[in-house]
Amino acid sequence: MKVWFAASEAVPLVKSGGLADVVGALPKALSKLGAEVTVLLPKYGAIPAELAEKATFLEHFNVSLGWRLQYCGLFELVVDGVRFLLIDNEYFYHRGYLYGYGEEEIERYAFFNFAVLELLARSERDKLPDIVHCHDWQTGLIPMLLRTRYSHYPALRHIRTVFTIHNLQYQGVFSREKLKDVLSAGDDLFTEDGIEFYGGGNCMKAGLRYADKLTTVSPTYAGEIQTWEYGEKLDGVLRMRAWDLRGIVNGIDTQSYDPMTDPNVKVHYRSSLAKKRQNKLALQREIGFKEDARIPVVGVVSRMVDQKGFDLIAEALPALMEEELQLVILGSGEPKFEQLFRRAIDWYPGRLFVWFGFNEGFARRIYAGSDMFLMPSRFEPCGLSQLISLRYRTVPIVRETGGLRDTIEAYNEFAGTGNGFSFGPASAHDLIYTVKRALSFYRRPEEWERIVANGAKQDYGWESSAREYMQLYRELVN
Repeated sequence: MKVWFAASEAVPLVKSGGLADVVGALPKALSKLGAEVTVLLPKYGAIPAELAEKATFLEHFNVSLGWRLQYCGLFELVVDGVRFLLIDNEYFYHRGYLYGYGEEEIERYAFFNFAVLELLARSERDKLPDIVHCHDWQTGLIPMLLRTRYSHYPALRHIRTVFTIHNLQYQGVFSREKLKDVLSAGDDLFTEDGIEFYGGGNCMKAGLRYADKLTTVSPTYAGEIQTWEYGEKLDGVLRMRAWDLRGIVNGIDTQSYDPMTDPNVKVHYRSSLAKKRQNKLALQREIGFKEDARIPVVGVVSRMVDQKGFDLIAEALPALMEEELQLVILGSGEPKFEQLFRRAIDWYPGRLFVWFGFNEGFARRIYAGSDMFLMPSRFEPCGLSQLISLRYRTVPIVRETGGLRDTIEAYNEFAGTGNGFSFGPASAHDLIYTVKRALSFYRRPEEWERIVANGAKQDYGWESSAREYMQLYRELVN
């Protein structure tokens, strides 16, 4: 089984979010099941120099983008057993940021999509993949191009495509004029059955319409996005393709996220809460909090946006600060939230700490040093932070949506089951109530140890999910 992954980011090369974690870890799990996986990625200037220097130049060719012929270089790099093919064009990819270039984004990722198709067309038949697995809108044009513009290549007709929705909110919507120019397309592409979207064009819709199978990153989210509330104006397309849509929960790289070996963790541990408390004391010391193992620490590692429920955290903050707890936040995002929390640091000295930006080492110290981890997302396709928290024996407090609902079971004190705490309505009142409930059980050591132990039984890795993907690939190939 030969599988090509096409994506806009992947660890350990470049990362802006959870997509990179998935694309970096899933190929390893698939390889253990016998798949031969290659990851295709733009050769960004942001790739660390120590990795970029190891890449081997293979060839170069031209890619047609509208009326222009653009240079495309192809490099090969193997990292941790995963083979990467890097698509090079300095004008498009040697920039300071991965994303955020407005209408020019369609040029950058249309070029990448065309380059993947040109590479397929140039490959020897025995080296062609059985499956091209595309991730999010940045690769949504690949299934469409394979079934339309490149359909006259006999060698490519056996290739099947899978398109995975990691976050339906980001769709790659551009003006009709821009897309017609970049794709050298006519009006026939901009129909209800094509990529037309409220007068413009939609790259996510291209993937949803033309891919052979669709997946998203949790069963609950697969159902949610077929509704008006969560469908982001594509719910009709998704309902039409419901038979081809499957929800498969993400995993995490358990070798990387391992409190027994993580170099960022002060005291290595597995399930010992005594050793975990030493990491809490180290975290309290690092951020200037009172060092007291009895005070519960609540951690947050997230983008400061409405989707992640930061409006709920902001509204609930005064009530939360009345409780005996310490709140540690790492993240950045919308200016309104950053400004609010910059002021709140002065309102609650020694109770609230906020690191604006991102720091991987500090994030892991939060996972290891916190007693609870807060994720009140308004919607969450899958979420990785709650799985990382469980791996570090930190109890998640989540809203019941998407992958959070699929992975976190609310604690039932009568049955002794459950690995965290959850609430349904997206309201500050329910968030406050649930945090208070978690605090009440934290003050009962025996019950708290039971909750932590329940979480320790969970399978956090990719093995189970990888088997589901392999089954999907086999169905397509057969």
